[in-house]
Amino acid sequence: MSNSTTPLYEVRNIGKQYGSVVALDGVNFKIHAGEVIGLVGDNGAGKSTLVKALSGAHQPSSGEILLEGKPVVWKSPHDALEAGIETLYQDSGLAPDLSVSANVFLGREKVVSGILGKLGFLSQKQMDKEAHEDLERVGIAVPASNRSVSQLSGGQRQAVAIGRAVSWARKVIILDEPTNHLGARQAAEVLQIIKRAKERGLGVVFISHTLPHVLQVTDRIVVLRLGRVVADAPTSTFDAEKLLGTITGLIETK
Repeated sequence: MSNSTTPLYEVRNIGKQYGSVVALDGVNFKIHAGEVIGLVGDNGAGKSTLVKALSGAHQPSSGEILLEGKPVVWKSPHDALEAGIETLYQDSGLAPDLSVSANVFLGREKVVSGILGKLGFLSQKQMDKEAHEDLERVGIAVPASNRSVSQLSGGQRQAVAIGRAVSWARKVIILDEPTNHLGARQAAEVLQIIKRAKERGLGVVFISHTLPHVLQVTDRIVVLRLGRVVADAPTSTFDAEKLLGTITGLIETK
């Protein structure tokens, strides 16, 4: 098990190349339990590549990944999911024609007991009840968990997607632009969900171009530029101007 000094999740000296293109170059990144890390950088900085390595979607070309201090190799995103690493990409991954509860349990459906369960009959009432409780626990109010996702507003859909990820995550949740295209009130609700995930002891990686949100909700900020970490410091050491300058290279931190 991890202790206060052992990172919950860590990559050491990670490199990733696509042919002659170097996407990540010796990146070190770590997160502790109950910590929210802001991962920022311009387009092409390497954020998406790092997220894919953390989530098991891509294997790094070099370096190692450690979970609670022990080296791990993810052969697929399923491996990372099984280990308690949840990733929410920008497209949310919701199935609009299915109900809220069906989306929460997508790929992890509960079947009824007995012979009907062996035939694949689902326990719909149980899933409706648990989905409602799971979303409520992380601070999401959905009118009814048996409603179709297509009937929800954009903000509600995003909330359900984040709530699903937070409720299933056991160790780390990676959120890629979760407040993108949301209004101010909806974005504030998402930031509250992130704070609740932190209170539950999860490690949260928050990727966003919306710098005020990053400054508001994170404990530490990691800045990538051209595949390298150019800053890794407590959020309190940044203001909007310094953070933007570090991202663009107008302010050198090393």
